[in-house]
Amino acid sequence: MPCAKQSSPVGDLNSTFLSREGIPSIRSVPRPRPIPPRRAAQRLLAWFDAHKRPLPWRRDRDPYRIWVAEVLLQQTQVAQARPYFERFVGRFPDLRTLARADMQEVLKLWEGAGYYARAHRLHRAARDLVDHHQGRLPTTRAQWAELPGVGPYISAAVASLAFDEPVVALEANGLRVAARLRRDPGDLRSPVTRRRLERELARYLPPARAGAFNEAIMELGETVCLPRHPLCPLCPLRSNCRAFRTLEDPSAIPRPRRAVRRPRLVAAVVVVERRGRWLVRRRPVGGLLGGLWEFPGGKPHRGESLEAAARRELREETGLKAEKLAPAGVIRHSYSHFSVELYLFRGPARGRPAAERPDAPLRWVTPAEFRSLPRPGATIKAVQRLGRPGKREGAGDGDG
Repeated sequence: MPCAKQSSPVGDLNSTFLSREGIPSIRSVPRPRPIPPRRAAQRLLAWFDAHKRPLPWRRDRDPYRIWVAEVLLQQTQVAQARPYFERFVGRFPDLRTLARADMQEVLKLWEGAGYYARAHRLHRAARDLVDHHQGRLPTTRAQWAELPGVGPYISAAVASLAFDEPVVALEANGLRVAARLRRDPGDLRSPVTRRRLERELARYLPPARAGAFNEAIMELGETVCLPRHPLCPLCPLRSNCRAFRTLEDPSAIPRPRRAVRRPRLVAAVVVVERRGRWLVRRRPVGGLLGGLWEFPGGKPHRGESLEAAARRELREETGLKAEKLAPAGVIRHSYSHFSVELYLFRGPARGRPAAERPDAPLRWVTPAEFRSLPRPGATIKAVQRLGRPGKREGAGDGDG
């Protein structure tokens, strides 16, 4: 993740405390007395004006661009979100273009960004605005919150950043900054803690520059108030930060979460070939990785072999029957909250699958056609492993 330039001290920090690396140690910096919250906010905004990164969604205050960016940034880090944002708004530069788009094209542009439900919600809200609100974007947090799939953070962030509504918008970085300001040990996932931290930042919120203040808090959390080894001597809010003033290690706030082991899913998938094409299926729109295309397959039942699971899933999903399948490798891929092991099988299958239609959940595709469809990351790896269909002599002769 790119960080703000840190070649000089910030605020009233005396340069005599700088280390050889240009950043002073926390112990070497005196603890100044707290100052009034609004004065501290002025320091923060001055720091932000001098150090903010030139991110593409900051070029103007277009509420549509801000909305798309905030949806992406909810679950994606800035460095990763940037190319997705530029590609997305390049293809869908305004609300009506997005509303008219086919969901498959929206998902294709989102491919790799993860959390595909965000793309579904963004598209659904865009259509709602065009169909029921004359294509006008909301201007207040309350209006944004009425849209399908728009939650408390997005509604506050867009209303604040685009229209300067004086509301606090708290995402992960802002929560960490507020927790350290207050020295609050509460669980950041708790609604009670979040409301408490929102009240804390509301004390600092300048009504005339609410959007810049919220962006500054986020920037501070991304580049200075880091989860580990925060750069406290460079922080424009350090005089009011209770964690900095009272703790030897301010990163003790918030308390570290207990590591949660990501679930590992095992599935068997079948690569059925016919005349240079693969049979692929579209995942249900409302489920995990909804609307993406993949090879038929699924999880084995208890006591079921992987090959037997592959044959069963193929029959249940497509109506095709395979007598014997050959292993074609294992694909391992990590998503945000789980990992998968895909055991690939390939071979001939008998029967006739559902008729192919543009809107059908089953489709015969060439490699080029498959690349044009939105696919999960594990399926992309599987295609790279497989090469082209028909590569093995006689691979698809018995498809029927």
